Amino acid sequence: MTQSRLRRSELSTPGHSTKMIAKAAGSEADLVFLDLEDSVVAAQKVAARSNIIDGLNDLDWGSKTRAVRINPVSTQWCHGDVVDIVSAAGHNLDVIIIPKVLAPRDVWFVDDLLTQLETWHGLEVGGIGIEVLIEETEALARVEEIAGSSDRLEALILGVGDLSASQGIRLGHIGAAAEGDYGYPGDVWHYARNRVTVAARAHGLDAIDGPFGAITNPDGYRREASWAATLGAAGKWAIHPSQISIANDVFAPTTAEIERATAAVEAVREAEAAGLGAASFQGMMIDAATARIFEAVLVRARQCGVLA
Repeated sequence: MTQSRLRRSELSTPGHSTKMIAKAAGSEADLVFLDLEDSVVAAQKVAARSNIIDGLNDLDWGSKTRAVRINPVSTQWCHGDVVDIVSAAGHNLDVIIIPKVLAPRDVWFVDDLLTQLETWHGLEVGGIGIEVLIEETEALARVEEIAGSSDRLEALILGVGDLSASQGIRLGHIGAAAEGDYGYPGDVWHYARNRVTVAARAHGLDAIDGPFGAITNPDGYRREASWAATLGAAGKWAIHPSQISIANDVFAPTTAEIERATAAVEAVREAEAAGLGAASFQGMMIDAATARIFEAVLVRARQCGVLA
């Protein structure tokens, strides 16, 4: 499905902290996900649901996409996470994020449960979307199947932390790959990023780059975000508010890119009107296939609100 939500930045917010939830609502993130998984210890998971419900219902989220990351379907909390949150705040919820997906069946479980709850509570059936985390080797190996598993799916997220453990990649922490010599001559995430992005794009989904743990290294975050954007990703997680503005900047076209794209598209149109198959533009030969690339820049610019 073609997505219209803006996901340049997806801000992770611990569900146990009402203070952080309130700050997230006032942030500049395109999407905020209130977390019930990794950032919440087992003893607080159930109680954190109430914080999330209150936050969704009582705070002003503006134009942000409101999401909740539930616990994996393999855990004892998943069912209660979905039932409690949707039953009490489904009218203020846009997206459920499913972590540690292994196969399409994990998506089907949540999809079916959402349909039951939406029907029971009089909500629009299919109105709550799904994003999934590709963070296990089993998921990466089956990412194309997962990408096509549900009409609710809106995005695939590359979760490099758990993927490191699952694959046995020898990095000390999320973001370590950007901090110097780690024994690999290139971007250690290139294959995973590319595969997830291709699978997402083939099914009309957004590809989202996952977290970068070195919050005191903004240059590293920008570099990794730029690599992901170049490959076609639509946005990146922010695990600290300081990363939001970087993501919003990297995943939106610059003024120079917009001007170049506009001129290139016009050059191809003029060539076609003159009966020519290609045009000369800034020392390059460009044709309809090239114009398609530049047209995508303009579509993205309109979505980001930087082009009327």
